[in-house]
Amino acid sequence: MNIAQHINGANRALAMATLAFAANFSVWILYAVLALELQQSLALSATELGLIFASPMLTGALARIPFGILADRFNPKHLFTLQMLAVAPALFLLPYSDSYNDYLWLGLWIGISGGSFTLGIRYVNDWFNRNTQGTAMGVFGAGNAGAAITLALAPIIINQFGWLSVGPFYGFGLIAMALLFAWLAPSSHHHKPQAFNALALRELGRLQVWRFGLYYYFVFGSFLALIMWLPQYYVNAYKLSVDQAMALTLFFAASSSLVRALGGWFADRYGGRAVNWNVFWICIACLFFLSYPPTTMTIHGVSRDVHLSIEVNVVVFSILIFIIGIAQGFGRASVYKIIHDYYPNQMGTVGGFVAAIGGLGGCTLPIAFGLIEDALGIYSASFMLLYGVLAACMIVMFFANKADRFRQRVVEAQQQNFLELD
Repeated sequence: MNIAQHINGANRALAMATLAFAANFSVWILYAVLALELQQSLALSATELGLIFASPMLTGALARIPFGILADRFNPKHLFTLQMLAVAPALFLLPYSDSYNDYLWLGLWIGISGGSFTLGIRYVNDWFNRNTQGTAMGVFGAGNAGAAITLALAPIIINQFGWLSVGPFYGFGLIAMALLFAWLAPSSHHHKPQAFNALALRELGRLQVWRFGLYYYFVFGSFLALIMWLPQYYVNAYKLSVDQAMALTLFFAASSSLVRALGGWFADRYGGRAVNWNVFWICIACLFFLSYPPTTMTIHGVSRDVHLSIEVNVVVFSILIFIIGIAQGFGRASVYKIIHDYYPNQMGTVGGFVAAIGGLGGCTLPIAFGLIEDALGIYSASFMLLYGVLAACMIVMFFANKADRFRQRVVEAQQQNFLELD
């Protein structure tokens, strides 16, 4: 294969993988739309709603680990196609569900679509060298825009044909995408199947890998959780209509997803770690204001009382959420740039493990949002929780960076004979 053919094949592979991932992601967050109907028809509490949101996130997260191992061993293109075909039957069964448990079980099945990220990232990895990995993975990660597809398309389907038609519509769409991917996506000549090796799993026990997972838990896990949580938050906290809530959530999801490609370019140019650290600072500043609940304060003055009302209105709230979404898009790209810098030959295994931890954020955070909201009775409690999660990430990253700088100085001292080891 000459250079021109390789470039053409790489671009086609990236385009098809991104489209397939977008289709899978649109299926994975389908409950973000359906849950508004389910919350009313099944009279769900905030905690029960969180469990509905969490069911597809759970299997989507856990599937990423075995999918990553399989993608290192077998052709990821074939695995990607089979994964899409395996999810479709669950979508056709959605109209026949009539209980809370039915939706939980089908959510677990639908969640397999979330494992597509690991298969796609492994497939794309075969086509690009180290200098362009960040950009390529950023473009692929823009498939998160599948969330925007669902937030825009599903309400239209519901209004035209009823909400029971959403599942079959998406089922046919996913089958069509699987067939197109199998037909048009090129097979990589660079993929070298790796026999299962238990030694490769030792990397997953390294503290560094878990640290990367913690970063991804926030930049991806909270992104997922917010996509699921924001529609009902807008409706309940700000009394917006369902259409308005979906439009604002759509804006958040689309902007955060599409900017990921730019985040990959920044990570290639300035380094993934630097990008990630700046992302965290931006997000924690925004979360500080989002965490503050509506407050009425009375100040007893000399001659009269002064009454103050402090509240983050819907405009300010939406601007802050938009900023967080943009920052998270950069962060998702930078984390995978860091992973590729350290583990270029284990992108399936290590990348899948980190993706799984991030996916677990999409599973655990909606449940935690529901629990803390029910316990405190404050809508903004969910953002208080996110503030705490991000603070923990920043503390871990600070000390990790400090330790890395110290080790680097020791190595440089040894190289200059300033420090000798016995």
